[in-house]
Amino acid sequence: MSGVQETYLFSVVIPAHNEEKYIGKCLKAIRDAEKQAAPSRVQIIVVANRCTDRTAEIAAEFGAEVLENNEKCIAAIRNTGAAAATGKILVTVDADTIIAPETLCEIRSRLGSGKYIGGGAMPVFDRASLGIALTTFYIFFQMLPMLIKNRAMLSGAVFWCRKKDFDAVGGFDPSLVSLEDLDFAKRLKQYGAAHGKKYGTLRAKILTSARKFDEFGDWYLLKNRKLTKAIFTGKDRSAADHYYYDVR
Repeated sequence: MSGVQETYLFSVVIPAHNEEKYIGKCLKAIRDAEKQAAPSRVQIIVVANRCTDRTAEIAAEFGAEVLENNEKCIAAIRNTGAAAATGKILVTVDADTIIAPETLCEIRSRLGSGKYIGGGAMPVFDRASLGIALTTFYIFFQMLPMLIKNRAMLSGAVFWCRKKDFDAVGGFDPSLVSLEDLDFAKRLKQYGAAHGKKYGTLRAKILTSARKFDEFGDWYLLKNRKLTKAIFTGKDRSAADHYYYDVR
């Protein structure tokens, strides 16, 4: 068994809470990208979180390893998958996200160049509206102080780095119930800078669902700015449960 594990180049970790509507498309896209980058060398780990639907069954059909973590903490859920990863390169993808076929090739090329510590991506939503556009601008405004402090845009959605570097920065911070992605991006960027490497953003197209807007409404976060600001503290359990963990 250990000999098989050592052949993995990529480990792709997917947190999943009742994702039967999306996860099949997500996994198919990863398998398509595998064909271009590293045939039979991609380990897919789906971390099922309080699932009551067919998420685990669908994941198994695509050859994914299915683990469980029932915490209401996306950082801890991702870390559970990362702990089981045996590939040299670690990638995290959300279950409602579809990567382009060239994504893994680009990641391999960037890390292989020796110039990058890792990075993220700039996803596009699967639909657009004025509410979504203005909400995105408002969220960017909320992020602006951190972006200025870091002197760079910290892209996210699909995170990628070498597994050893993920471990070196301590993975995702489980004390955060939201904004764990921006925190991870910041620490990875800082770690890379200390080692003469850059934080990169993929050119490959990443498509993600607008399901939060579908569920709450396109104007919800603008109409409920107190909730939005609470989410941006990273530690407000009530806000995180309402918007993330107790949905679906």
